[in-house]
Amino acid sequence: MTRKIEVTRQVTATILSMSLLTVMAGAAIAPALGIIKQHFCTAPDLLVQLIVSIPALLIIVTSLFFRSISKRLRTRSIATLGLVLYVVAGAGCYFVREIHVLLAMRALLGVSVGLIMPLSTGLLAYYFPPRELARLMGLSAAMNQMGGVVATLLAGLLATVEWNYAFLVYVLGLIALVMVIVWLPNEQLSSHDKQGNAFEPRHLLKFHPSVIGMLLLMMIFFIFPTNFAIIASEQTSLSSQAITMIMVGLDVVAFFVGLAFGHLMKAFRRPIKYFAPVSFLMGYGFYLLGNVTSLVVGSALIGIAAGVGVPYLNTIASIKGGKNSATTVMPLISAALYLGQFISPILVMPLSGMFGDGDVSAPYKVGVILSLLFLLQVWTTRHFQSLPPE
Repeated sequence: MTRKIEVTRQVTATILSMSLLTVMAGAAIAPALGIIKQHFCTAPDLLVQLIVSIPALLIIVTSLFFRSISKRLRTRSIATLGLVLYVVAGAGCYFVREIHVLLAMRALLGVSVGLIMPLSTGLLAYYFPPRELARLMGLSAAMNQMGGVVATLLAGLLATVEWNYAFLVYVLGLIALVMVIVWLPNEQLSSHDKQGNAFEPRHLLKFHPSVIGMLLLMMIFFIFPTNFAIIASEQTSLSSQAITMIMVGLDVVAFFVGLAFGHLMKAFRRPIKYFAPVSFLMGYGFYLLGNVTSLVVGSALIGIAAGVGVPYLNTIASIKGGKNSATTVMPLISAALYLGQFISPILVMPLSGMFGDGDVSAPYKVGVILSLLFLLQVWTTRHFQSLPPE
């Protein structure tokens, strides 16, 4: 059977199902963190915060070793191992009552996502020609956003029962696990580049525009979830429920933009590279106005930036990496994505101090500055770049 026959709708759906899960590593538990903190009231604040952030560190480390893992295991084996670990480490936290054991389980969850994530995008480049990648990367990004919406709402609801119920959201990984076992072909991913030569780490230099772009994009985007609720409550009289709806609305906007990304890539082939940095710049600019209307408009613009930026970078990187993307550029993209999430609050906090302690909107001003840096990075690395093939 040829590869063309093997790539059925079920195979495509299986690959996309993994995209639903990757964002849940940290985001799913974020709404329940307040309740979890109450339970571990004697634990240092840093340990409680690590419940959300520690998976990102292990995702980065695992992603960097993905190529070595792919030499020893085939795709179905890697995906199955990752998904079993995902369910066991994620939902297993339901049974844990000691915070250090909980953190160890969360670290294992990070390892699982580090195995899954390169496959969730890299296999699309492995199976499909470049002309189809924009549409599929858009669908992958949309599934990622939808996973965030569903997981956030479900975990928040489960946490109202009891703090540990929030971790049951990771049982959703069983759906993807069954799909992988039934439908995912068990390929041996190639460790050679397009010319058939052994791939060397120095060759990764050619992917730096997408890798650095993803790092900047995530650093800028995560200014929103880490600051919006606090700043909005101080700037306006909105209730916590209304603020939550605006935040969920951003994910919904990003979801629909991801669905439409394939069409956007065709309609705006040359200027689309600027959509994400310009939308971020305008979004954080609107936030500085501090009224309800500007918060809604700004959130929509940031949703557009995320909905366009992630699939664009994945598409361009996949086209450049070819069928070896899963073992070359996609692990680096995954590492950059989660590194951006992790260092965003670490970087934004001291930079916000430049505007004075009393400036509640200082993180948004940092967002404007970083958006300008992102725009400059796009201009210098992509302005004269040839367009991907139709």
